[in-house]
Amino acid sequence: MDRSDTTRTPAFSANTTQQDQEEESVYHALERFYNAGKVPWDTGVTPPELVTLIEGDGRLRPGRALELGCGTGTNATYLARHGWEVTAVDLIDSAVAQAREKASAMGAAVRVLHGDATRLDELDAPGPFDLFFDLSCYCGIPLHRRDAYAAGLTERAAPGARLLMFGYGPEPVGNPMPEVTSWTEGVTADELRTRFPGWELLDVTPGTNPVPTFWFTLGRTSRDIDLTV
Repeated sequence: MDRSDTTRTPAFSANTTQQDQEEESVYHALERFYNAGKVPWDTGVTPPELVTLIEGDGRLRPGRALELGCGTGTNATYLARHGWEVTAVDLIDSAVAQAREKASAMGAAVRVLHGDATRLDELDAPGPFDLFFDLSCYCGIPLHRRDAYAAGLTERAAPGARLLMFGYGPEPVGNPMPEVTSWTEGVTADELRTRFPGWELLDVTPGTNPVPTFWFTLGRTSRDIDLTV
């Protein structure tokens, strides 16, 4: 198992902009979830939506996969054990450490990288990838970094690549304000259509959570687009 780690924990100074401060808020909010051992999106169980894509009728042929926001490595390990060549990325160092330990314990060859899913150029993850998996990573990204996330995936997508994404929808009106302001926006199908040119939104399936959640499936359709952000 590769223990490549080319990105350090983000450093924030007093001379930060509002956008920098929001990125800092996201980092520390995520860090607190892991420090408390209560990470609502990291259940330790591979979701059936991913299992269906990998093992069900019309399943994908194993290739190269990139997981964005891999957490403790449950799904990256699952993919590797089903024949995929897996690279996984997470921003939180304790999550990365747990993901590496889990993959090693399961005998799964997973390259776990410590870094920012919106800054893939800083990591050793050149692609191309046939599958991208995102379990509530994108919906936690500040709005000003989401175009960079989309561009990073698009640049690394093999022809016909798939993106399977789980995300929380917008916060219902009247709900308490979440810790990170942009988290109220969640993610919607319309946003993904706008931010992912060259991809087709193939499916939107509501989640089973008590709050609005969705599973989105996108397919790479064209490479003839401007990826400048």
